[in-house]
Amino acid sequence: MSTAYSLPLARTRETSPAAVLFDMDGLLIDTEPLWFAVETEILGEFGATWSRADHAKLLGSSAPVASAFIAERSGGRATPQQIADLLLERMTRKLRNTPPMQPGIEALIAEIDEAGIPRALVSSSARVLIDAVLDGVAPLTFDAIVAGDAVSRNKPHPEPYLTAAAMLGVSPSDCVALEDSPTGAASATAAGCAVVAVPSVTAIEPAPRRVVVHSVEQVNLAFIRALVAAG
Repeated sequence: MSTAYSLPLARTRETSPAAVLFDMDGLLIDTEPLWFAVETEILGEFGATWSRADHAKLLGSSAPVASAFIAERSGGRATPQQIADLLLERMTRKLRNTPPMQPGIEALIAEIDEAGIPRALVSSSARVLIDAVLDGVAPLTFDAIVAGDAVSRNKPHPEPYLTAAAMLGVSPSDCVALEDSPTGAASATAAGCAVVAVPSVTAIEPAPRRVVVHSVEQVNLAFIRALVAAG
């Protein structure tokens, strides 16, 4: 079971990260219930069942991985491409009425902006889904966006976070990533980023340069700077 712990703030110097990198699903926006509902609905139409345990296995996965897994659960009644098309269509429609940002996100982003620190969105979701979310939470923007369909290897491979850092012109080791899934945390860690993990569905274990908290409301710029300095 993951445990949250505090950084030794008194023993660290104030060090700004080169950039802060945000995951989207489950971290920025509480989309996981929407994904679960859509997955359950689609499989029901093919006469198959879907559980929360099934959904948890896909947390942070790319569209091809998720579609193949769901197609397998359909018992061969649907192809991965059929599932991918249905997921994209129905999630885009649902995201037009975007759920609110997770508690603490707006305050953290405001503090990062005031400090002039660049930020990027690094998601396994397709760009069309990212755009649907950002349209719903306007005027929220990012200095760089890396979508799942814009990289050749998705999370847990480090490519998404390496790509985001390169787009911003910074070193990944000087960045802090916020993630809600083991898959995403593994990607950011492999890229060399410090990680703040905020588990949404599945537990995430602490690791070197990775802290686990219960909510983004526990995270502010001082916390992020301490994580960078402690590294």
